Amino acid sequence: MRDGLLLRAVKRVTRWRFQADLTMHRALRRARGDRPYLLGGECRRCARCCEAPAIQAGRAVWYLPTLRRAFLWWHRRVNGFELMNRDPQARVFVFRCTHFDHATRTCDSYDSRPGMCRDYPRNLLAQPNPEMLPGCGYRPVAPNSAAFLRALQSASVSGDTLARLKRDLHLEK
Repeated sequence: MRDGLLLRAVKRVTRWRFQADLTMHRALRRARGDRPYLLGGECRRCARCCEAPAIQAGRAVWYLPTLRRAFLWWHRRVNGFELMNRDPQARVFVFRCTHFDHATRTCDSYDSRPGMCRDYPRNLLAQPNPEMLPGCGYRPVAPNSAAFLRALQSASVSGDTLARLKRDLHLEK
């Protein structure tokens, strides 16, 4: 299901707005002194992030039926996301992307994909303990990982313990 000309134009405007909001949000976080994780590794083209995109909804969208219907309509009509599941504890909607081809593991509308798809996995890096999908080539790296590694090496930490700390503290690039 490739996007038509009008839908591509709508998505382009939406992506511009998404990028502007994201840039402003990240600038405000940096100004407050927040230091998110850095992104290490590279994409292995596993496409696990495309199999079941999930979006966490705000309280208003989750609890107000009119906003929820508008939110789900938008994602169904504009992004091609069909609702598959809901996680009430985390206020997350899980979708199936109609643009994802399971046989080739590719997106038929890659050039007009939504901002959330373009920003993955960077959108996870502000979490307290980001976890990438299994098999993903990306990994979070602590912003001060070099200093941590030097401190651990000067403390003469044993090999097994050092390996565990590198993994658990996200110190490997």
